[in-house]
This record gives sequence, C-alpha cells and structure tokens, in this order.
Amino acid sequence: MNDQSITSAAPNEEAVAASAAAKPRRAPRPRPQAITLTATAVERVRALLEKRGKPSVGIRIGVRTKGCSGLSYTIEYADAKGPADDVVEQDGVIVLIDPKATMFILGTEMDYVEEKLQTGFTFRNPNEKGRCGCGESFHV
Repeated sequence: MNDQSITSAAPNEEAVAASAAAKPRRAPRPRPQAITLTATAVERVRALLEKRGKPSVGIRIGVRTKGCSGLSYTIEYADAKGPADDVVEQDGVIVLIDPKATMFILGTEMDYVEEKLQTGFTFRNPNEKGRCGCGESFHV
C-alpha cells in the first residue's frame, strides 16, 4: 500500500470569500410598468382631469367582480395616492393602480377609441383568457 496522505481538495474559505467579493453583482432588472397608455388615452385622461374642476392626483384603475366572465375594469378620479398604489406616470398623466388589480393588468395597454357605436377606454390585456360576448367583463 501507499503511505501517502490523501488531502481533500476543499476550497480555502478565504479564497471563496475573495472570489465572491470580486464578482460584480447583477443590476436588478427594471420593473415593467403595470399599464401603458396610448397617445389618445393620455390626451383623453388629461382632458377629463382638466374638466373635473377640482385638483386630482390622476386616475385610479382597478378591477372588480362583475359581469358574465368575472372581472371588470374600473376607472375613477384619484384625489390622493393610496399607500400601496402602483404609480405609472406617462406623458405628464398619473395613473394609480389599485394594489388588488396589479396582478390582473400587468402588461395591459389602455386606449381611447371613438367609433360610431362605441366611445370609451379599451384595454388590451395579454393576461386575458377570455371575454364575455358583450365585452363588459373578462377572465384571466
């Protein structure tokens, strides 16, 4: 037999610490906005806020249980920012996102359309799995 001692190849603790310190940390990815607005939606929101006649922080978007498919979008004037509201600022317009709605509307685009039979805000939500026939509600 061989009388040579067997040494383990365990790394030196100091070398491991130095190696970890030398590695640059990755910068965190920027968090995507919960919602984006088209230029026509920005202009319409701006006009509504100016016509309101009382100071507002912006508008608040949320979802509530309603309709055939389960969820419906809500839009209201926001007089103050809630402590957990997500804030989206685009072209000088502030949109507050109700914290309960964030997971349902991530990645959504809000538009304003004027057609013969319909005028209003529309939402293109990549998370939607379906809509009811009347377009009033959606499900994810």
